[in-house]
Amino acid sequence: MTVVDETKLQEFIGKVVNEWGAAEGALITFVGDRLGLFKAMARAGELTPEELAIKTGTHPRIIKEWLAGQAAGGFVDYNSANGTYTLPEEQAFALTDENSPAYVAGFYQSLVSLFKDEEKIIEAFRTGKGLGWGDHHHYLFEGTERFFKPNYVANLITSWIPALEDVEHRLTNEGAKVADVGCGHGASTVLMAKAYPNSKIVGFDSHEPSIEWARKHAEKEGLRNITFEVAKSTDYPGDDYDLVAFFDCFHDMGNPAGAAKHVLQTLKKKDGTWMLVEPFANDRVEDNLNPLGRLFYSVSSIVCVPASLNEDGPALGAQAGEKRIAETVKSAGFSKFRRATQTPFNLVFEARP
Repeated sequence: MTVVDETKLQEFIGKVVNEWGAAEGALITFVGDRLGLFKAMARAGELTPEELAIKTGTHPRIIKEWLAGQAAGGFVDYNSANGTYTLPEEQAFALTDENSPAYVAGFYQSLVSLFKDEEKIIEAFRTGKGLGWGDHHHYLFEGTERFFKPNYVANLITSWIPALEDVEHRLTNEGAKVADVGCGHGASTVLMAKAYPNSKIVGFDSHEPSIEWARKHAEKEGLRNITFEVAKSTDYPGDDYDLVAFFDCFHDMGNPAGAAKHVLQTLKKKDGTWMLVEPFANDRVEDNLNPLGRLFYSVSSIVCVPASLNEDGPALGAQAGEKRIAETVKSAGFSKFRRATQTPFNLVFEARP
């Protein structure tokens, strides 16, 4: 008979209960974002469930339960003396301020999208045929932009581009030519266009609905130095780019080796730069067995690896690590490759011809 350590079993069950609460909590946090509950609470002080329901046009009894759940999760504070709830400034900063570098609400939208795609994901697991990026629910595209954008706002102009050799000077003063490949909704593309008005920025993505979204965003911003085109990483047009940038997309691609070769062909031969921003990862699996690694391996098994397999790709995955990325880049003919900088969530690489 199987011998079970009762203490270890109870520890695991406790972990499972915590997971259940986190999963259900993620859903009600998404609901709070969609209904504007957090924004209504931000800087509003103490509110009763009835007051929050009136402010947001929602049902007070359900809001009472929602608030209690958020209080149990540490998202809001509860005052038992008068039955009111408060959204702390720190939580408001992360949940309601879309310009905050700590803004996290977008991830909940992308998370919900994956549950909407459960049957497609199960089929991908069974068959290995993959699941294309464009075959996901639109919440994934919208949530991904909302989730990645704060990180780009916090780092792209202030630290990532300055970490590249002689790139910032050209962008600022010389009017550089830039390709943002796999740009999605264009958050990174728009940031560069706004920061470097003398440069010409082109965003490319194979997902046409995302390009349409990006065009509308750029038009609203009134930007004249930016364009968006539907194109793959292996055939986007143009040449003599001063900078080609890939943001959090290289590991998803069906043909990363082909993409690397195309970047080499389209860069300025003498001093062009390729910037790759990838999820933070160590090279060995055992060094990624931590909360961040769990997050990245999980989303990679659902989104990144199936996306590559959908195109018969090598499925690098979100935890590919520097060594494997470097091997792919150098095999395409690049002579220089280095880690330019990093954050707790990203590795930023620089490659040159």
